[in-house]
Amino acid sequence: MSSRALRRLRGKQRGQEALDLGDLTLGDSPEDEQAAAEEEQLDTAASNSKGSSRKAKKNKAQKNFSNIFELIGDADNEAEKISPDEETEKPDGNKTSGVEKNDNRDTEKLDQKQEEASTKSLSGDRVRKKKKKKKAKVTSEDGKEAVPDDNIDLLLENLERSNGLSLQNEDCGGSDRRSVLHVEHRNLNPETELKRYFGARAVQGDQRPRQRNRQFHRSTWMTSLKDSWPRFSRPGISMTLLQSKDGIQYFTFEHSRDYQQVQFKFLDAVESMDPNNIVALLQLNPYHIDSLLQLSDVCRIQEDQEMARDLIERALYSFECAFHPLFSLTSGTSRLDYLRPENRAFYLALYKHMMFLEKRGCPRTALEYCKLILSLDPDSDPLCMLLLIDFLTLRSREYQSLLQLYQDWEEHRNLSQLPNFAFSTALCHFHLSQQEDMDPEESNKQRHEADQMLQNALIMFPGVLMPLLDLCSVQPDATVTAHAFFGPKSQIGQPPALAELTTLYVGRTCSLWREAAVMLWLEESVKEVLRRVDAKDPLVEDCQNKRKQRYQSAPRNIHRHVLLSEIKEATSSLPLEVTSQPVMGFDPLPPLDSVISYTRPERQHVGASNESTLSLFFRSLLPNFNLQGGPRQEDDMEVARAGQELNQEVNRLMVAMRDMLANIRFQEPPREDNPYRDEEEWD
Repeated sequence: MSSRALRRLRGKQRGQEALDLGDLTLGDSPEDEQAAAEEEQLDTAASNSKGSSRKAKKNKAQKNFSNIFELIGDADNEAEKISPDEETEKPDGNKTSGVEKNDNRDTEKLDQKQEEASTKSLSGDRVRKKKKKKKAKVTSEDGKEAVPDDNIDLLLENLERSNGLSLQNEDCGGSDRRSVLHVEHRNLNPETELKRYFGARAVQGDQRPRQRNRQFHRSTWMTSLKDSWPRFSRPGISMTLLQSKDGIQYFTFEHSRDYQQVQFKFLDAVESMDPNNIVALLQLNPYHIDSLLQLSDVCRIQEDQEMARDLIERALYSFECAFHPLFSLTSGTSRLDYLRPENRAFYLALYKHMMFLEKRGCPRTALEYCKLILSLDPDSDPLCMLLLIDFLTLRSREYQSLLQLYQDWEEHRNLSQLPNFAFSTALCHFHLSQQEDMDPEESNKQRHEADQMLQNALIMFPGVLMPLLDLCSVQPDATVTAHAFFGPKSQIGQPPALAELTTLYVGRTCSLWREAAVMLWLEESVKEVLRRVDAKDPLVEDCQNKRKQRYQSAPRNIHRHVLLSEIKEATSSLPLEVTSQPVMGFDPLPPLDSVISYTRPERQHVGASNESTLSLFFRSLLPNFNLQGGPRQEDDMEVARAGQELNQEVNRLMVAMRDMLANIRFQEPPREDNPYRDEEEWD
């Protein structure tokens, strides 16, 4: 077929006109053969090496077919010759999917002649474009092929590589933190864990999505908008990107001016000590974060757990709607500075939501939120999530992940110096040794490692044993109670910071040690420790010196964690400087070096601060009364006259009160006994 016939065919196909059979000929006319010969001569003059292949394909295309379906098979063979890599790099005009192939087959059955002509044109275009793409491919400096501009997915991959995400493996501990703090989106939904326990039908029930009157909301990962919530409107919170450094993005939340005014009203409501004022504020601003957090604590104290959890979920939804497009919950490379007050509410909302999930029976989901909080600031760890992550890992039976965290972070964080990691890692090795599907040799190795780690933990922290046995309702052996190493001296003589850590661990994880197998293992380890102590093991004296030098004072984030945990054994061990100051639920123990972006205006206090009790009493009766207030200069006489009259009225009131108090008489109750009765009458 000549190029003129192909152009006419393409023009009619674009205009969607009916094809004329006279335009298509299976055999070439003399004019067409002459035009084809001229094209062959031009191609031969251009390049001799490529001319032979083009002639072969030209002769193949010029064959006369007696069966029209042979053209379809020939087109299919041409399509098979094209490699799949080149198919993916083709523009949209030449990229065909499986659906398009089925449609073409139906079209072939309806109009075979039209398919013959289109197949010829497509096969010729494919061969030509294939050669053009081979010429257009440009190799980069590292030997990789350059990505065409039309492929958006490959461009995004290159942008991610060049955006610094690959640089996080080069900084100190970057690769370790990336693997440990990685969060999965599906594990942030508690229904995923509940379905794994009880099945999808038990969790969802007969709830089916309504097709009619269905409302579409913004898709979120942490929580979803509920029908019982007020209509969502942006409360005035936004997130901005501060900087990107070494593959880490630093973000911060910001409050608008309207939101700042609501925040000032909230602080006034908190100072009033009346929860009804917070409720009234939430009615006007249903998505104010601090009001939701504070009212959730009030509902939790009143044992309304469902409402308390619902308020926290509403706060998280408001936060998630304000996320920056580059902020990621799962990558572990997004940071929020706790020194900024605007970011603290997000930390607290995540923590409270995590604790509700743990009490609900979703420890795996709670562990995911714990890793999320830790990834927001792993260096400072403002809520000290390292004191909690081991407990959630043991509850969710993710033993390997805890051991990996301990192995990766021990070098630069000294996790073995924390009582919770010293005992929890030993407990992880013990549970791994008890698994039935493990090889016997590997099981013995895990058991030996567990014994060594538990013995070292008991030697380093002897004050853990007796409170742990007490909470587990286990009576220790007489040899243990009589020994000085585990006696009362081990608890009284430990530093205050260490006492705070041990009581926190014992109060939180005592339920994990109540299993019969675990208790027998603990008993064997205690006997071995007493034998090593009596044998003057040098490790015992070394650990004693470490306890005296370290754990003198706990940092502020540990105190904050103890307050949020609400464990009675731990809160009773807090120092006096923490318990003596007021603690607000929406911002417990704020950092001393906070970064303040806006300040609250000073409130005008009416009256003098050194007023007497009598003046305060009259002010409650007469709000305008001011005994020490000076008169204005322009009406001195009038104010003085009013003051004299007021003093006279006060004197009259005082005289009347004295008279009233002087005239009060109390009547003695009548005596029922007879004074003249003989006392021995009834004897």
